[in-house]
Amino acid sequence: MANQEDQFKKLVAHCKEYGFIFQSSEIYDGLAATYDYGPYGVELKNNIKEYWWKSMVYHHENIVGIDAAIFMHPRTWKASGHVDAFNDPMIDNKDSKKRYRADVLVEEYLDKIEQKVNKELAKAAKRFGDSFDAAMYRQTNPRVKGYLEKHATIAKRLATAMTNSDLDDMKALIEELEIACPVSGSRNWTEVRQFNLMFSTQLGAVAGEEGKLYLRPETAQGIFVNFLNVQKSSRQKLPFGIAQIGKAFRNEIVARQFIFRMREFEQMEMQFFVRPGTQKEWYEKWKAARMQWHRAIGTPEDKLRFHDHDNLAHYADAAVDIQFEFPFGFKELEGIHSRTDFDLSSHQELSGRKLQYFDPEINESYVPYVVETSIGCDRMFLAALSQALREEVVPDAEGKDANRMVLKLHPVLAPVKCAVLPLLKNKEALTTKAREIFNRIKFSFNCQYDEKDAIGRRYRRQDAIGTPFCVTVDFETLEDDTVTIRERDSLAQRRIPIEQVEAVVLEGIDMRSLF
Repeated sequence: MANQEDQFKKLVAHCKEYGFIFQSSEIYDGLAATYDYGPYGVELKNNIKEYWWKSMVYHHENIVGIDAAIFMHPRTWKASGHVDAFNDPMIDNKDSKKRYRADVLVEEYLDKIEQKVNKELAKAAKRFGDSFDAAMYRQTNPRVKGYLEKHATIAKRLATAMTNSDLDDMKALIEELEIACPVSGSRNWTEVRQFNLMFSTQLGAVAGEEGKLYLRPETAQGIFVNFLNVQKSSRQKLPFGIAQIGKAFRNEIVARQFIFRMREFEQMEMQFFVRPGTQKEWYEKWKAARMQWHRAIGTPEDKLRFHDHDNLAHYADAAVDIQFEFPFGFKELEGIHSRTDFDLSSHQELSGRKLQYFDPEINESYVPYVVETSIGCDRMFLAALSQALREEVVPDAEGKDANRMVLKLHPVLAPVKCAVLPLLKNKEALTTKAREIFNRIKFSFNCQYDEKDAIGRRYRRQDAIGTPFCVTVDFETLEDDTVTIRERDSLAQRRIPIEQVEAVVLEGIDMRSLF
């Protein structure tokens, strides 16, 4: 656990030092749970969005994109259920005056049980070696069985309390488990009460309820209210999807763990409209497709898992999370939900406008069902960095150059694709030649020219920001127009002609290899 905490601290520090993420308004001591993406952060984030957009929209003939406004008519959120039901259970500690989400306190207790199970499994694996059967050990070892039964009982009770909005039982559960405030260590809790997560504002000079607007808490509703506009203008037939990338806002009770949970964040969502009765089939297809999307960029299988929802949202008949093992444990990265016809039917009822599709195959009109895939761009960013940041010993290197911090991002996602480095900065012939190469390739991909410091230090800096290729211009270049191209992960170096540099890099960063 301590090792994971150290790993997370290194990740956060690396993000600031190398220009990935800064605390928002830092010169004013910052604003809680809001962050700014720096020069390399914005490139990585844009690359994640491009990968998602191309795989979702360009890769499918029956999926199109939109960009809906952040502000929507306030009745939108009445129809969606957010005004009445978009709440989290909140509890305060009377001694520390700190506020918490009641369900998260219980979930953290469950995480500790899971850590105990993993610790027992690790000890057993070390004891039994290659013959160890983890699944069998879970079923037969009395201590592990006890932990798992306790975990299941608590998780079921929490899910029931959340589904029924049973705040009294949630408070009783916290007391029975003797959960203490992480700050004060006290168990002196207030009652649990509901807290609506939407930010509200006013429309122009209009005051009161008539002028009340909300910052959207999700991007999906902009898709639903535009369902017929998109379907008719793009001449789509069911099944078809509408994709969107955009900002959403939630007034989280406790926003923490760096960019994992923020009050302003970015979502990548696709709503797939299907004929009623076929939603379970499409739900399974999108589950498989989305897991494959994550694995295509090199995410190890043991870092990803499906987790079925214990309590379904009011609109869903099936829901699963793709969880990623962050430095603080397995947490939700993406959700796949079968949303039934709840959203379109609710908007149809409240607006008085028909939101139906005429199906020529069965000669009927109906309100389509929806299967949703929704991933947080910021969480995907954090997941990508979490698995990519490594500390390595460099073979045959000595002194300061013996160790390197390297971001082993998939080349498709890397912020900078290629760095052009003259061997020495005080030799005009080398810098001039390096500039020529840089200017020749800079419009094909994000490229960087760097002549400051010794060549070894420049390599280390490029490793730290995840650059997959470095091109070094040396005295041999002046004689035969060849350069050394260095690969980030293998550290392999080879000589290639200058005219091949662009093609070699383009081949290495080609997104089509992921599809």
